[in-house]
Amino acid sequence: MGFKAKARKHRQQDSSAKGNEKKKSTQGELSCAITGCDKFADKSMGGRSLSLDNAIDVWGQGNFTALKGRVRVCKPCYRIWKKENKNEETY
Repeated sequence: MGFKAKARKHRQQDSSAKGNEKKKSTQGELSCAITGCDKFADKSMGGRSLSLDNAIDVWGQGNFTALKGRVRVCKPCYRIWKKENKNEETY
C-alpha cells in the first residue's frame, strides 16, 4: 500500500468525524481598543496591534485604550488605519 492509498484511507475516516465537531464561537477575548467599536481584536479574527503614534495620527489622543505601548484593533479599524496611511512613505 503506497502513501496515497494510506492518505485516502485516513481521509475517509476523518470526514466522518467532522460532523461531530462544534462550531467556533464568534466571541473573542480581546475587544477592540478604539472607543465606540464593539468588535474583537483577537489575532484569529484578523485583529492587529498598532503603535501609539500610529493610533494617535488616525483617531486622535484619548479615543482609544493602550496596553504596553500598543493599541489592539479589530480588522475593520485596522483597514481604516491602513487606508489613512496608504500614501505615506515610512521608510
